[in-house]
Amino acid sequence: MGIYVNPGNSGFEKICRGDYIDKTGLIELMNHRIGSSDSLVCISRPRRFGKSFAAKMLSAYYDCSCDSHGLFDDKEIARTQDYARHLNQYNVICLDITGFISDMKRKKNLWILFRI
Repeated sequence: MGIYVNPGNSGFEKICRGDYIDKTGLIELMNHRIGSSDSLVCISRPRRFGKSFAAKMLSAYYDCSCDSHGLFDDKEIARTQDYARHLNQYNVICLDITGFISDMKRKKNLWILFRI
């Protein structure tokens, strides 16, 4: 498991332990795009509308470095035709741009403190 490549399924596992509303139908839409000319997707929503949850769910489903059957077998996606075909079959690259920006701001503030 890595930080940026194949981050595993622990993030989505933590989400499922809480009050989780099944939104795995999104995975079926993504599965239909694999190998098509419409394979590039931008998930854009207003702040606080679940982008990170969706990203962790997609990472857990596609990430080939883990076994996510236990997380998805009881979800909506498990009832679809392509469920097992794509489950844990791909390398996943996961970049948290907000995290990069926060780190840069923090490092900039530290640099200012060291210069004083």
